[in-house]
Amino acid sequence: MPAVKKILIVDDSVAESRLMQSYLQQAGYWAVVLGDPTRLEQMIDMERPQLILLDVVMPTRNGFQACREIKSNAAYGGIPVVLVTSKSLDSDKFWGRQQGADGYLVKPFTREQLLGEIQRLLH
Repeated sequence: MPAVKKILIVDDSVAESRLMQSYLQQAGYWAVVLGDPTRLEQMIDMERPQLILLDVVMPTRNGFQACREIKSNAAYGGIPVVLVTSKSLDSDKFWGRQQGADGYLVKPFTREQLLGEIQRLLH
């Protein structure tokens, strides 16, 4: 039996985090939630996720900054990052890719869109 893949959800919205966590658990993933983006690196060290779902609009540290910092870190740079955000403009998506994001999902999204993006990056 293959090991369960661990996914870190970083979102300051409890409702959004719970929704993603529910979808992931139903699909057989292990979902870990972090509401404070300033603790991201600490959580990566503790949990060692295979993929990170990262909100963009958060207080103290936005997802673009966090993505850029993760991707420039030799220890974390190989972890796929999917930006999950309400920012839907082409310029936002372009900027997300410039920060190193491996995927971009616009809220509101469907269960199929979320799982499709994860499967594309993990399998």
